Amino acid sequence: MNAAPEKTKHGLAAGLEAAPENPDWTIDQGWERYSAEEHGVWKTLFERQSKLLPGRACRAFVEGMQQLPMRADEIPDFRRVSDVLMKHTGWQVVAVPGLVPDDVFFDHLANRRFPAGQFIRKPHELDYLEEPDVFHDVFGHVPMLMNPALADFIQAYGQGGMRAKELGVLDKLARVYWYTVEFGLLQEDGGLRIYGAGIASSRTESLFCLEDPSPNRIRFDLERVMRTRYRIDDFQESYFVIRDLDELLELAQIDFAPIYQRVGQAGDLQPGEVLESDQLFTRGSGDYHRARRAAANASTDADTDAAART
Repeated sequence: MNAAPEKTKHGLAAGLEAAPENPDWTIDQGWERYSAEEHGVWKTLFERQSKLLPGRACRAFVEGMQQLPMRADEIPDFRRVSDVLMKHTGWQVVAVPGLVPDDVFFDHLANRRFPAGQFIRKPHELDYLEEPDVFHDVFGHVPMLMNPALADFIQAYGQGGMRAKELGVLDKLARVYWYTVEFGLLQEDGGLRIYGAGIASSRTESLFCLEDPSPNRIRFDLERVMRTRYRIDDFQESYFVIRDLDELLELAQIDFAPIYQRVGQAGDLQPGEVLESDQLFTRGSGDYHRARRAAANASTDADTDAAART
């Protein structure tokens, strides 16, 4: 039996002892050091998402991609990407080894620097990766940074992040980022379109979020989203839909302090929970996650029976 390939940890996942010398965790991208295999992984991912997203991704994503120096045959050079971004929205992409501490992340965003993982996944990890890599960060996120509304919203999120951390409510604010910037949908051309990077960079979730009958698709409501837990290990059970990207700018004008208090008193909601007050685009069947939970329970019962027999 072949052993499973060993997983390499990056950035914060590798521990604080692996932190870069720079206190902001930035490193040299080392573009010249990418191997042919690494460029090949980018090419595979780029080509299949580029074929999949037309008609599924929002116009802002498609237009951003067209304007940026990104192509299928090589991992983008952050310097060239930043030159274009800076001229359009004042943002730049900075290389980091992987996940970074919260305060570092917020400081970068507040100063219009997007920290992007410098590494790329291995060929056997095309469909699932525990840590965000250069494909997720650059292909998924950067095209949307060409849009002024999204660019301003992410800066505002960075500015609000440290305040949320001080108040002990970072988990509530993180849910807003998760259900918008990472896994958000919006209304466009009479249907739903993808703008979240976690979806746009995933072949399977690009299909699941729009076409599978299982998940809920719910009109975005700030307090509702702040109360809703999310999944980090599988498809989302619920997706939240904004009217347009300008709605995100409206959020940036709100004083979140009293909202945090109300949300804390109301309590958390499970990822697939539906409320009577929800405005539903689609009430999901829940079949996908129900089957996953049943399989997990069956596996646990089998392990328990095996242990009892030994």
